[in-house]
Parts: sequence; structure tokens; C-alpha cells
Amino acid sequence: MNSQSKIVLFADQSIRSHWDAELEEWFFSVVDVVQALTDSTNPTDYLKKLRKRDEQLGEYVGTNCPQVAMPSASGKSRKTLAATTQHLFRIIQSIPSKKAEPFKLWLAEVANQRLDQLQDPELSIEQAMLDYKRLGYSDNWINQRLKSIEIRKELTDEWKKHGLQEGAEFAFLTDVIYKAWADKTTKEYKQHKGLKKENLRDNMTNKELVMNMLAELSTKEISEALNPNSLSEHEDVAKRGGGVAKEARLKLEAETGKKVVTSRNAKQLQLENKTQKKI
Repeated sequence: MNSQSKIVLFADQSIRSHWDAELEEWFFSVVDVVQALTDSTNPTDYLKKLRKRDEQLGEYVGTNCPQVAMPSASGKSRKTLAATTQHLFRIIQSIPSKKAEPFKLWLAEVANQRLDQLQDPELSIEQAMLDYKRLGYSDNWINQRLKSIEIRKELTDEWKKHGLQEGAEFAFLTDVIYKAWADKTTKEYKQHKGLKKENLRDNMTNKELVMNMLAELSTKEISEALNPNSLSEHEDVAKRGGGVAKEARLKLEAETGKKVVTSRNAKQLQLENKTQKKI
């Protein structure tokens, strides 16, 4: 398993973390987080009592929090209870500590915003624009990215119409599309850009976004024309849709002498954008 561990700071205290490259998830030491939020001298015992007192939490932790090897105080690797960010939020909600209150209030605010966005989708678009601007993306890139979201939604709606399942089947077909036009699976593409948990499309250049949009739009259009039934038929459609974009990519590369698929990620692109503004 390709992985790495590091120490992060949380509430001025050290939290052990572990990156699982296969799952593309960060895992954090639950005991370390409990200690940071409670100042307990024995966080392991505190967690045991918490799980006994809250049976639902105990069951949740037992189901979702694996034992992961992380460096101990002595420097040796020892297994410890670990959780993803999502699972940590659930645990934090059960901790009766003043330090945990800001996180609980933040979670409530996020949930409220999400309900508002479900009632009015335009709010989601406005929020996305603000988020991307705050992260330093250019207006031109933001417009391309929002368009790519619309096209992706049309494709996934087409897949849903045919009874395909979100999750494994969507991910499989997305891999097929990427492989067809970019010669890389999602994982290979992210590795090429030096990404881990980050969203791949958020780290594409304008040209990459356009090619991916063409691939997904073509896949949707071919699917509507052929009306595939089985997953294997959808796979063939995805290859053909990605193939349309590959032809365009190869033609553009031949005309310009420049590769479309690049190792540049969002941080590098934003740095280039800032440099150009200063010139």
C-alpha cells in the first residue's frame, strides 16, 4: 500500500495523520484529536468511556474507524484508531467539550447553507464562483469550470436514466473516458499532476477542461443516439466519446507543438496567473 504519514497541528497540538494513496483519503488519529479537544491526560480511556456512554457512537466508530499504523511517541510505528475527516466530524459531535463547540456550530452552519442551496441551486453556483475566486482562479478559468460542471451533470443524468449506479460504475466509466482522451486513468492523471485528495478538474488548465468537456459531451450525445443497456455497452460509448476528444487533442498538439495534458496543477496555474497580472 502506497502511503505516508505526517504530523499536523490542530488547536496547537500535534495530530498524527496518514495518507492512504489507494483510498485517496487522509486518516487522523482519533486519540490525538480527543486529546486536543478535551485536554484529557488519558485520551484513550476518555474515548473508551465516551463510546460506552454513547452506544450509537461506539457502533459508528467500530464500523468506520480502522486501526492504522502511525508513528508513536517513541518513533516506532504502532496501530491506532484512525478516522477520515467525515468520520471525525461525527465523533466531535459527541464530545462534551467547550473546544468542540466551534466545530459543532460550524457543522450546523454548513448544513443550513446546504439546505438553502438545495432549495435554490443558483446559490450553489454563486458560492462556487466565490470559492474559486477566493482560491485565486482566473475569471476565464472559473467560467470554463462552471460549464464543465453543467456538462458533467448532463452526462451523469444520462447514466442515471439508464439505471447506472453512482459510485463504482460512474467512477469506472469516468476512468474509461479519461483513458480514451488523455491516455491516463483518473488515478494516473492525478499522480501526473502531483495530486492526492484534490479534485482533478479543479487542477486542469483551460485546454484540459475543454477537452474533457468535449469527451463527456460526446459520450452523452452518443449514449442518447445508441441507447446502451449493459455496462459493457456504456463502456464502449465512453471509449467512443473520449475518442472524439482524443482526435481533437492530437490535432491541436500537432498544430501547436504543445502538449494538452500537463503536469501543472492549480497551485502552479494560480502562481502563473499572479505573475502575469504583475507584468
